Amino acid sequence: MLLPIKPLCERQFVRRDGTSLIYIQYCYSSEKRTLLNTEIAIPPNFWNKKKLCVTSNLPSSLGNFDQLNNELWRMVRIVEDIVSFALKNKIQNRGAFVKNIFHPDFNVNSLLSPDTSDAVEANETKKVNQDLYFQIDDYIKCKQQKVTKATLCVYSCMKEQLKAYEEYRKKKITFGSFDFEFYEGFVDFLTFDYVKRRRKTIIRGLKLNTIGKTIKQLRIFIKDRVRRKIIAPIDLHDFRIPEEESDAIYLTYEEIEKMHTANLSSYPYLTEYRDLFVLACLTGLRFSDFSILEPEDLRNDMLYKKQEKSDHWVVIPLRKEAKVIFSEQFKEKIPQLTNPEFNRHIKTIGKLAGLCKTIKFSYKRGNKNIEIIKPKYDWITSHTARRSFCTNEFLAGTPIKLIMNISGHKNEKDFYKYIRVTPEEAAQKIKELWLERNDMKTFDTDLKKVS
Repeated sequence: MLLPIKPLCERQFVRRDGTSLIYIQYCYSSEKRTLLNTEIAIPPNFWNKKKLCVTSNLPSSLGNFDQLNNELWRMVRIVEDIVSFALKNKIQNRGAFVKNIFHPDFNVNSLLSPDTSDAVEANETKKVNQDLYFQIDDYIKCKQQKVTKATLCVYSCMKEQLKAYEEYRKKKITFGSFDFEFYEGFVDFLTFDYVKRRRKTIIRGLKLNTIGKTIKQLRIFIKDRVRRKIIAPIDLHDFRIPEEESDAIYLTYEEIEKMHTANLSSYPYLTEYRDLFVLACLTGLRFSDFSILEPEDLRNDMLYKKQEKSDHWVVIPLRKEAKVIFSEQFKEKIPQLTNPEFNRHIKTIGKLAGLCKTIKFSYKRGNKNIEIIKPKYDWITSHTARRSFCTNEFLAGTPIKLIMNISGHKNEKDFYKYIRVTPEEAAQKIKELWLERNDMKTFDTDLKKVS
Protein backbone atom coordinates (compact mmCIF):
# COMPACT_ATOMS: atom_id res chain seq x y z
CA MET A 1 0.00 0.00 0.00
CA LEU A 2 1.39 3.44 -0.99
CA LEU A 3 2.14 5.90 1.78
CA PRO A 4 0.15 9.17 1.56
CA ILE A 5 3.43 11.09 2.05
CA LYS A 6 6.59 9.94 0.30
CA PRO A 7 9.57 11.30 -1.67
CA LEU A 8 9.85 10.50 -5.36
CA CYS A 9 12.19 11.22 -8.25
CA GLU A 10 10.60 10.65 -11.67
CA ARG A 11 12.21 10.52 -15.11
CA GLN A 12 9.52 12.79 -16.58
CA PHE A 13 10.89 15.63 -14.44
CA VAL A 14 14.39 15.42 -16.01
CA ARG A 15 15.86 18.83 -16.79
CA ARG A 16 18.37 19.87 -19.44
CA ASP A 17 21.34 19.14 -17.18
CA GLY A 18 20.21 15.50 -16.79
CA THR A 19 19.06 15.88 -13.17
CA SER A 20 15.55 15.51 -11.84
CA LEU A 21 14.06 17.32 -8.86
CA ILE A 22 13.03 15.18 -5.91
CA TYR A 23 9.48 15.93 -4.78
CA ILE A 24 7.51 14.94 -1.72
CA GLN A 25 4.16 13.56 -2.79
CA TYR A 26 1.17 14.11 -0.51
CA CYS A 27 -1.96 12.18 -1.46
CA TYR A 28 -4.76 13.98 0.35
CA SER A 29 -7.50 11.87 -1.25
CA SER A 30 -7.77 8.73 -3.36
CA GLU A 31 -7.69 10.86 -6.54
CA LYS A 32 -5.88 14.06 -5.63
CA ARG A 33 -2.24 14.69 -4.80
CA THR A 34 0.17 17.56 -4.54
CA LEU A 35 3.92 17.61 -5.17
CA LEU A 36 6.22 19.61 -2.90
CA ASN A 37 9.60 20.75 -4.21
CA THR A 38 12.52 19.73 -1.96
CA GLU A 39 14.95 21.72 -4.16
CA ILE A 40 17.21 18.64 -4.24
CA ALA A 41 18.05 17.31 -7.71
CA ILE A 42 19.92 14.19 -8.84
CA PRO A 43 20.09 12.08 -12.02
CA PRO A 44 17.08 9.70 -11.71
CA ASN A 45 19.38 6.68 -12.21
CA PHE A 46 20.61 7.21 -8.65
CA TRP A 47 17.16 6.95 -7.08
CA ASN A 48 15.91 3.73 -5.47
CA LYS A 49 12.14 3.55 -6.11
CA LYS A 50 11.57 0.70 -3.69
CA LYS A 51 13.47 2.13 -0.74
CA LEU A 52 12.57 5.76 -1.64
CA CYS A 53 16.10 7.03 -1.20
CA VAL A 54 19.23 8.20 -2.99
CA THR A 55 21.49 5.25 -3.85
CA SER A 56 24.92 4.87 -2.31
CA ASN A 57 26.68 4.97 -5.69
CA LEU A 58 25.79 8.65 -6.20
CA PRO A 59 28.96 10.44 -7.46
CA SER A 60 30.50 12.54 -4.71
CA SER A 61 30.46 15.56 -7.06
CA LEU A 62 26.65 15.50 -6.79
CA GLY A 63 26.58 15.33 -3.00
CA ASN A 64 26.78 12.87 -0.12
CA PHE A 65 23.99 10.28 -0.50
CA ASP A 66 23.64 9.78 3.27
CA GLN A 67 23.28 13.50 3.98
CA LEU A 68 20.79 13.92 1.14
CA ASN A 69 18.61 11.06 2.46
CA ASN A 70 18.64 12.51 5.97
CA GLU A 71 17.62 15.88 4.54
CA LEU A 72 14.78 14.31 2.53
CA TRP A 73 13.29 12.49 5.51
CA ARG A 74 13.62 15.63 7.62
CA MET A 75 11.38 17.35 5.06
CA VAL A 76 8.97 14.40 5.02
CA ARG A 77 8.51 14.83 8.78
CA ILE A 78 7.85 18.54 8.23
CA VAL A 79 5.10 17.69 5.75
CA GLU A 80 3.62 15.18 8.21
CA ASP A 81 3.47 17.87 10.90
CA ILE A 82 1.80 20.34 8.53
CA VAL A 83 -0.76 17.72 7.48
CA SER A 84 -1.47 16.86 11.14
CA PHE A 85 -2.04 20.54 11.87
CA ALA A 86 -4.40 20.83 8.88
CA LEU A 87 -6.41 17.79 10.02
CA LYS A 88 -6.60 19.05 13.60
CA ASN A 89 -7.86 22.44 12.45
CA LYS A 90 -10.29 20.85 9.95
CA ILE A 91 -8.87 22.74 7.00
CA GLN A 92 -10.91 21.72 3.98
CA ASN A 93 -8.45 22.30 1.13
CA ARG A 94 -5.53 20.49 2.77
CA GLY A 95 -3.59 20.04 -0.48
CA ALA A 96 -3.50 23.75 -1.23
CA PHE A 97 -2.74 24.57 2.42
CA VAL A 98 0.23 22.21 2.57
CA LYS A 99 1.55 23.47 -0.80
CA ASN A 100 1.32 27.12 0.28
CA ILE A 101 2.90 26.52 3.71
CA PHE A 102 5.71 24.08 2.90
CA HIS A 103 9.25 25.02 1.95
CA PRO A 104 12.48 23.09 2.66
CA ASP A 105 13.47 25.32 5.62
CA PHE A 106 9.98 25.56 7.14
CA ASN A 107 9.97 25.89 10.95
CA VAL A 108 7.28 23.61 12.39
CA ASN A 109 7.13 25.70 15.57
CA SER A 110 5.60 28.54 13.53
CA LEU A 111 2.41 26.44 13.32
CA LEU A 112 1.90 27.09 17.04
CA SER A 113 2.29 30.87 16.81
CA PRO A 114 -0.68 33.20 17.58
CA ASP A 115 -0.79 34.23 13.93
CA THR A 116 -1.43 30.71 12.71
CA SER A 117 -5.21 31.06 12.76
CA ASP A 118 -4.92 34.16 10.58
CA ALA A 119 -2.68 32.28 8.15
CA VAL A 120 -5.17 29.41 7.97
CA GLU A 121 -8.03 31.80 7.30
CA ALA A 122 -6.01 33.59 4.64
CA ASN A 123 -5.22 30.29 2.97
CA GLU A 124 -8.88 29.29 2.91
CA THR A 125 -9.99 32.57 1.39
CA LYS A 126 -7.13 32.76 -1.10
CA LYS A 127 -8.20 30.67 -4.06
CA VAL A 128 -6.18 30.46 -7.25
CA ASN A 129 -8.29 30.57 -10.38
CA GLN A 130 -7.22 27.39 -12.18
CA ASP A 131 -9.41 27.90 -15.22
CA LEU A 132 -7.21 27.05 -18.20
CA TYR A 133 -8.17 30.04 -20.33
CA PHE A 134 -7.90 32.46 -17.42
CA GLN A 135 -4.35 31.23 -16.87
CA ILE A 136 -3.51 31.54 -20.60
CA ASP A 137 -4.74 35.14 -20.55
CA ASP A 138 -2.64 35.80 -17.44
CA TYR A 139 0.37 34.20 -19.16
CA ILE A 140 -0.10 36.42 -22.24
CA LYS A 141 -0.42 39.48 -20.01
CA CYS A 142 2.85 38.59 -18.24
CA LYS A 143 4.63 38.24 -21.60
CA GLN A 144 3.42 41.47 -23.22
CA GLN A 145 6.52 43.46 -22.29
CA LYS A 146 8.94 40.57 -22.94
CA VAL A 147 8.13 39.13 -26.39
CA THR A 148 7.22 40.41 -29.85
CA LYS A 149 3.68 40.93 -31.10
CA ALA A 150 4.17 37.96 -33.43
CA THR A 151 4.90 35.69 -30.45
CA LEU A 152 1.85 37.03 -28.61
CA CYS A 153 -0.18 36.06 -31.68
CA VAL A 154 1.18 32.51 -31.38
CA TYR A 155 -0.10 32.36 -27.77
CA SER A 156 -3.51 33.66 -28.87
CA CYS A 157 -3.66 31.08 -31.67
CA MET A 158 -2.88 28.34 -29.15
CA LYS A 159 -5.78 29.49 -26.98
CA GLU A 160 -8.09 29.65 -30.02
CA GLN A 161 -7.12 26.12 -31.09
CA LEU A 162 -7.70 24.72 -27.59
CA LYS A 163 -11.16 26.30 -27.50
CA ALA A 164 -11.94 24.88 -30.94
CA TYR A 165 -10.89 21.40 -29.78
CA GLU A 166 -12.97 21.77 -26.61
CA GLU A 167 -16.00 22.57 -28.75
CA TYR A 168 -15.17 19.72 -31.16
CA ARG A 169 -14.90 17.02 -28.48
CA LYS A 170 -17.76 18.50 -26.42
CA LYS A 171 -15.79 18.24 -23.19
CA LYS A 172 -14.24 21.00 -21.09
CA ILE A 173 -10.43 21.17 -21.13
CA THR A 174 -8.74 21.64 -17.75
CA PHE A 175 -5.16 21.25 -16.58
CA GLY A 176 -6.14 17.72 -15.57
CA SER A 177 -6.93 16.94 -19.22
CA PHE A 178 -3.31 17.00 -20.34
CA ASP A 179 -2.40 13.35 -20.78
CA PHE A 180 -1.26 11.28 -23.76
CA GLU A 181 -4.85 10.62 -24.88
CA PHE A 182 -5.47 14.37 -24.99
CA TYR A 183 -2.22 14.94 -26.91
CA GLU A 184 -3.10 12.38 -29.59
CA GLY A 185 -6.63 13.70 -30.00
CA PHE A 186 -5.51 17.34 -30.11
CA VAL A 187 -2.83 16.69 -32.76
CA ASP A 188 -5.31 14.67 -34.88
CA PHE A 189 -7.88 17.45 -34.59
CA LEU A 190 -5.41 20.12 -35.67
CA THR A 191 -4.23 17.91 -38.54
CA PHE A 192 -7.59 17.00 -40.05
CA ASP A 193 -10.51 18.95 -38.55
CA TYR A 194 -9.38 22.39 -37.37
CA VAL A 195 -10.96 25.07 -39.57
CA LYS A 196 -8.71 28.04 -40.30
CA ARG A 197 -10.40 31.27 -39.27
CA ARG A 198 -10.72 34.41 -41.35
CA ARG A 199 -10.57 32.56 -44.68
CA LYS A 200 -12.87 33.13 -47.64
CA THR A 201 -12.92 29.39 -48.36
CA ILE A 202 -13.08 26.67 -45.70
CA ILE A 203 -9.64 25.11 -45.18
CA ARG A 204 -9.36 22.21 -42.76
CA GLY A 205 -6.18 21.10 -41.05
CA LEU A 206 -2.84 22.69 -40.26
CA LYS A 207 0.63 21.77 -41.47
CA LEU A 208 2.85 19.68 -39.22
CA ASN A 209 5.26 22.50 -38.33
CA THR A 210 2.36 24.80 -37.41
CA ILE A 211 1.01 22.10 -35.08
CA GLY A 212 4.51 21.68 -33.66
CA LYS A 213 4.62 25.38 -32.85
CA THR A 214 1.35 25.09 -30.89
CA ILE A 215 2.52 22.01 -28.94
CA LYS A 216 5.84 23.71 -28.15
CA GLN A 217 4.12 26.81 -26.76
CA LEU A 218 1.60 24.68 -24.83
CA ARG A 219 4.48 22.84 -23.13
CA ILE A 220 6.22 26.12 -22.27
CA PHE A 221 2.98 27.58 -20.87
CA ILE A 222 2.25 24.53 -18.68
CA LYS A 223 5.81 24.47 -17.32
CA ASP A 224 5.50 28.16 -16.49
CA ARG A 225 2.33 27.54 -14.46
CA VAL A 226 4.06 24.64 -12.66
CA ARG A 227 7.05 26.82 -11.76
CA ARG A 228 4.71 29.43 -10.31
CA LYS A 229 3.10 26.66 -8.23
CA ILE A 230 -0.29 27.41 -9.73
CA ILE A 231 -0.71 23.79 -10.80
CA ALA A 232 0.91 20.50 -9.83
CA PRO A 233 3.65 19.13 -12.13
CA ILE A 234 2.29 17.47 -15.29
CA ASP A 235 4.09 14.71 -17.17
CA LEU A 236 4.72 16.16 -20.64
CA HIS A 237 7.17 13.45 -21.72
CA ASP A 238 4.80 12.23 -24.46
CA PHE A 239 3.95 15.72 -25.71
CA ARG A 240 6.42 15.47 -28.58
CA ILE A 241 6.78 18.43 -30.94
CA PRO A 242 5.91 17.24 -34.47
CA GLU A 243 7.98 18.73 -37.26
CA GLU A 244 9.09 18.10 -40.81
CA GLU A 245 11.57 19.77 -43.12
CA SER A 246 9.66 22.65 -44.63
CA ASP A 247 9.64 23.22 -48.36
CA ALA A 248 10.69 26.73 -49.26
CA ILE A 249 12.48 28.46 -52.07
CA TYR A 250 15.39 30.83 -52.25
CA LEU A 251 16.36 33.24 -55.01
CA THR A 252 19.78 33.21 -56.69
CA TYR A 253 21.63 36.47 -57.21
CA GLU A 254 20.54 36.33 -60.86
CA GLU A 255 16.89 36.05 -59.83
CA ILE A 256 17.27 38.85 -57.29
CA GLU A 257 18.73 40.98 -60.09
CA LYS A 258 15.69 40.16 -62.26
CA MET A 259 13.44 41.37 -59.43
CA HIS A 260 15.55 44.53 -59.03
CA THR A 261 15.40 45.41 -62.73
CA ALA A 262 11.79 44.38 -63.38
CA ASN A 263 9.82 46.93 -65.41
CA LEU A 264 7.34 48.46 -62.99
CA SER A 265 6.45 51.51 -65.08
CA SER A 266 2.81 50.39 -65.17
CA TYR A 267 2.85 49.67 -61.43
CA PRO A 268 4.88 52.49 -59.82
CA TYR A 269 3.39 51.78 -56.38
CA LEU A 270 5.26 48.44 -56.37
CA THR A 271 8.70 50.09 -56.47
CA GLU A 272 9.10 50.49 -52.72
CA TYR A 273 8.03 46.89 -52.14
CA ARG A 274 10.54 45.67 -54.74
CA ASP A 275 13.41 47.72 -53.36
CA LEU A 276 12.72 46.73 -49.77
CA PHE A 277 12.61 43.04 -50.75
CA VAL A 278 15.96 43.30 -52.58
CA LEU A 279 17.44 45.11 -49.56
CA ALA A 280 16.27 42.21 -47.35
CA CYS A 281 17.82 39.66 -49.74
CA LEU A 282 21.18 41.42 -49.38
CA THR A 283 21.08 41.79 -45.58
CA GLY A 284 19.27 38.68 -44.30
CA LEU A 285 16.96 40.67 -42.03
CA ARG A 286 13.50 39.44 -41.02
CA PHE A 287 10.41 41.41 -42.01
CA SER A 288 9.99 42.52 -38.39
CA ASP A 289 13.45 44.12 -38.60
CA PHE A 290 13.80 45.46 -42.16
CA SER A 291 10.31 47.00 -42.04
CA ILE A 292 11.33 49.32 -39.17
CA LEU A 293 14.79 50.39 -40.32
CA GLU A 294 15.68 54.02 -39.66
CA PRO A 295 18.37 56.32 -41.16
CA GLU A 296 20.30 56.21 -37.86
CA ASP A 297 20.80 52.45 -38.26
CA LEU A 298 23.36 53.07 -41.02
CA ARG A 299 26.86 53.96 -39.79
CA ASN A 300 30.14 53.61 -41.70
CA ASP A 301 28.48 51.56 -44.45
CA MET A 302 27.22 49.11 -41.81
CA LEU A 303 23.72 48.42 -40.59
CA TYR A 304 23.44 48.23 -36.80
CA LYS A 305 20.19 46.53 -35.85
CA LYS A 306 18.80 44.97 -32.70
CA GLN A 307 16.69 42.01 -33.83
CA GLU A 308 13.17 42.20 -32.50
CA LYS A 309 12.67 38.45 -32.24
CA SER A 310 15.90 37.48 -30.48
CA ASP A 311 16.77 40.83 -28.85
CA HIS A 312 20.25 40.34 -30.36
CA TRP A 313 22.41 43.02 -31.99
CA VAL A 314 23.72 42.33 -35.49
CA VAL A 315 26.12 44.37 -37.61
CA ILE A 316 25.64 43.94 -41.36
CA PRO A 317 28.07 45.21 -44.01
CA LEU A 318 26.18 46.69 -46.96
CA ARG A 319 26.87 45.82 -50.57
CA LYS A 320 26.92 48.75 -52.99
CA GLU A 321 23.39 47.93 -54.25
CA ALA A 322 22.02 47.68 -50.71
CA LYS A 323 23.59 50.99 -49.70
CA VAL A 324 22.08 52.72 -52.74
CA ILE A 325 18.61 51.37 -51.90
CA PHE A 326 18.87 52.33 -48.25
CA SER A 327 20.55 55.72 -48.67
CA GLU A 328 18.86 57.04 -51.80
CA GLN A 329 15.46 55.39 -52.07
CA PHE A 330 14.69 55.32 -48.33
CA LYS A 331 16.43 58.52 -47.28
CA GLU A 332 13.99 59.44 -44.57
CA LYS A 333 12.18 56.33 -43.41
CA ILE A 334 11.14 52.85 -44.53
CA PRO A 335 7.47 53.02 -45.60
CA GLN A 336 5.02 51.42 -43.18
CA LEU A 337 3.95 48.05 -44.58
CA THR A 338 2.06 45.01 -43.29
CA ASN A 339 3.44 41.53 -43.85
CA PRO A 340 0.36 40.19 -45.75
CA GLU A 341 0.37 43.27 -47.98
CA PHE A 342 4.12 42.91 -48.58
CA ASN A 343 3.81 39.19 -49.44
CA ARG A 344 1.00 39.86 -51.90
CA HIS A 345 2.88 42.54 -53.81
CA ILE A 346 6.26 40.79 -54.06
CA LYS A 347 4.52 37.81 -55.67
CA THR A 348 3.28 40.21 -58.35
CA ILE A 349 6.80 41.61 -58.77
CA GLY A 350 8.19 38.08 -59.08
CA LYS A 351 5.69 37.38 -61.84
CA LEU A 352 6.65 40.58 -63.69
CA ALA A 353 10.32 39.56 -63.31
CA GLY A 354 9.59 36.30 -65.11
CA LEU A 355 10.12 33.90 -62.20
CA CYS A 356 7.51 31.53 -63.59
CA LYS A 357 9.25 28.15 -63.33
CA THR A 358 6.82 25.51 -61.99
CA ILE A 359 7.80 24.18 -58.55
CA LYS A 360 6.22 21.28 -56.68
CA PHE A 361 6.36 20.92 -52.92
CA SER A 362 4.68 18.43 -50.59
CA TYR A 363 3.80 18.14 -46.92
CA LYS A 364 2.50 15.39 -44.64
CA ARG A 365 -1.07 15.15 -43.44
CA GLY A 366 -1.33 12.05 -41.34
CA ASN A 367 0.15 9.26 -43.49
CA LYS A 368 -0.52 11.07 -46.78
CA ASN A 369 1.69 13.33 -48.87
CA ILE A 370 -0.13 16.44 -50.08
CA GLU A 371 1.45 17.94 -53.20
CA ILE A 372 1.13 21.57 -54.27
CA ILE A 373 2.29 22.84 -57.66
CA LYS A 374 2.70 26.58 -58.23
CA PRO A 375 4.93 28.93 -60.28
CA LYS A 376 8.01 30.09 -58.39
CA TYR A 377 6.76 33.66 -57.93
CA ASP A 378 3.76 32.32 -56.02
CA TRP A 379 6.08 30.74 -53.41
CA ILE A 380 7.86 34.04 -52.65
CA THR A 381 7.27 35.51 -49.17
CA SER A 382 9.08 38.06 -47.02
CA HIS A 383 11.03 35.19 -45.43
CA THR A 384 12.35 34.16 -48.87
CA ALA A 385 14.71 37.13 -48.59
CA ARG A 386 16.31 35.80 -45.40
CA ARG A 387 16.64 32.28 -46.84
CA SER A 388 18.14 33.71 -50.03
CA PHE A 389 20.79 35.65 -48.11
CA CYS A 390 21.84 32.62 -46.01
CA THR A 391 21.84 30.20 -48.96
CA ASN A 392 23.70 32.49 -51.36
CA GLU A 393 26.41 33.25 -48.80
CA PHE A 394 26.69 29.54 -47.97
CA LEU A 395 27.11 28.62 -51.64
CA ALA A 396 29.66 31.40 -52.07
CA GLY A 397 31.81 29.77 -49.39
CA THR A 398 31.37 32.32 -46.61
CA PRO A 399 32.20 30.62 -43.26
CA ILE A 400 29.01 29.57 -41.50
CA LYS A 401 29.95 31.32 -38.25
CA LEU A 402 30.28 34.64 -40.09
CA ILE A 403 26.89 34.19 -41.79
CA MET A 404 25.34 33.39 -38.41
CA ASN A 405 26.83 36.58 -36.93
CA ILE A 406 24.90 38.56 -39.53
CA SER A 407 21.70 36.48 -39.61
CA GLY A 408 21.57 36.25 -35.81
CA HIS A 409 21.18 32.46 -35.67
CA LYS A 410 22.36 31.12 -32.32
CA ASN A 411 23.10 27.53 -33.38
CA GLU A 412 23.98 25.71 -36.59
CA LYS A 413 20.94 23.42 -36.41
CA ASP A 414 18.57 26.37 -36.80
CA PHE A 415 20.84 27.96 -39.41
CA TYR A 416 20.83 24.89 -41.66
CA LYS A 417 17.03 25.00 -41.76
CA TYR A 418 17.43 28.14 -43.87
CA ILE A 419 19.75 26.59 -46.44
CA ARG A 420 17.82 25.70 -49.58
CA VAL A 421 20.16 23.91 -52.00
CA THR A 422 18.91 21.67 -54.83
CA PRO A 423 20.67 18.32 -55.45
CA GLU A 424 22.11 19.78 -58.67
CA GLU A 425 23.51 22.81 -56.81
CA ALA A 426 25.02 20.55 -54.14
CA ALA A 427 26.68 18.38 -56.80
CA GLN A 428 28.03 21.44 -58.62
CA LYS A 429 29.38 22.88 -55.36
CA ILE A 430 31.24 19.64 -54.57
CA LYS A 431 32.65 19.59 -58.11
CA GLU A 432 33.93 23.17 -57.68
CA LEU A 433 35.59 22.22 -54.40
CA TRP A 434 37.27 19.22 -56.02
CA LEU A 435 38.61 21.43 -58.80
CA GLU A 436 39.74 24.03 -56.29
CA ARG A 437 41.68 21.37 -54.34
CA ASN A 438 42.95 19.84 -57.61
CA ASP A 439 41.54 16.48 -56.47
CA MET A 440 40.10 15.55 -59.89
CA LYS A 441 43.40 16.25 -61.66
CA THR A 442 45.38 14.26 -59.09
CA PHE A 443 43.03 11.30 -59.44
CA ASP A 444 43.38 11.40 -63.26
CA THR A 445 47.17 11.40 -62.94
CA ASP A 446 47.08 8.41 -60.62
CA LEU A 447 44.89 6.50 -63.08
CA LYS A 448 47.38 7.13 -65.90
CA LYS A 449 50.18 5.81 -63.73
CA VAL A 450 48.21 2.62 -63.04
CA SER A 451 47.47 2.09 -66.75
